Amino acid sequence: MSATHNEFVTNGVSPNDLESGKTEGLRELRSAQSITMTPELFEKLYLSPPNKVEGNLRRTFGNPTPMALVGFLLSLMPLACDLMGWRGAGDFGVAQISVYFFMGGLLMFLSGIFEWVLGNSFPATVFCSFGGFWFSFGGILNPSFGAYSFYATDPQKPTTGLANAKFNASLGFWLVVMGILAFVYLICALRTNIVFVTIFLSLLPAFSMLTAAFWLQAEDFEGNAAKANRMFVGAGASLIVTCAAGWYMLVAILFEIVDFPIQLPVGDLSSVFKGRRSMH
Repeated sequence: MSATHNEFVTNGVSPNDLESGKTEGLRELRSAQSITMTPELFEKLYLSPPNKVEGNLRRTFGNPTPMALVGFLLSLMPLACDLMGWRGAGDFGVAQISVYFFMGGLLMFLSGIFEWVLGNSFPATVFCSFGGFWFSFGGILNPSFGAYSFYATDPQKPTTGLANAKFNASLGFWLVVMGILAFVYLICALRTNIVFVTIFLSLLPAFSMLTAAFWLQAEDFEGNAAKANRMFVGAGASLIVTCAAGWYMLVAILFEIVDFPIQLPVGDLSSVFKGRRSMH
């Protein structure tokens, strides 16, 4: 019997025990490698509860969520500043029409498609719908689309259509349904995290005040112009809160992606609002 074997026997450990321990260690290693991320981390990165998707698409492709947030923020924050009239800005950021198309619309719509490919249905729906919002908003402000010029009382001055009662009333209904959509997203976001909930929660008063502003402009009453302006300012302030939450979410996701030493908490709600399947 060799000295090595004698040492094992002396310590009460046989070679078979070592082989068994080695096998168990390899099994644990394989199990650890098969887990890509925790449910909390998944909901933070993809803004969606984890779901079962066949294949390894999430290992093959990158995360499109930050790209959608960039498009959203770089369109929304200038609009919020315009609504509040900072530095004399106004007119809904007409100078930024191309930003609404190519930053808000294009980036968010593409990100939504990529989320759909990865099997993340909730963020795919959110991003595509808001991408459509920015495309539509840019189209309304674009003179070549004729959205407001159709209501112009003077064909030589198409911008007079912006003050038309029918134009403002119709635009208000669009913002009403956007508010309803944001409310539905808010309920669904309760399964993700506090920051995502804050984004939709702050969008609700913004859409409400924008609707009120356009409907006030549609009514020919004295003092309505001043009231509408206050509504626009209030909507802009609410959107600043949306942007603050969006920037925080963007930084938190990017820090996680690059494995930054400092990680930002987003207030995971998965343990607060449990899924229906986990209750059975």
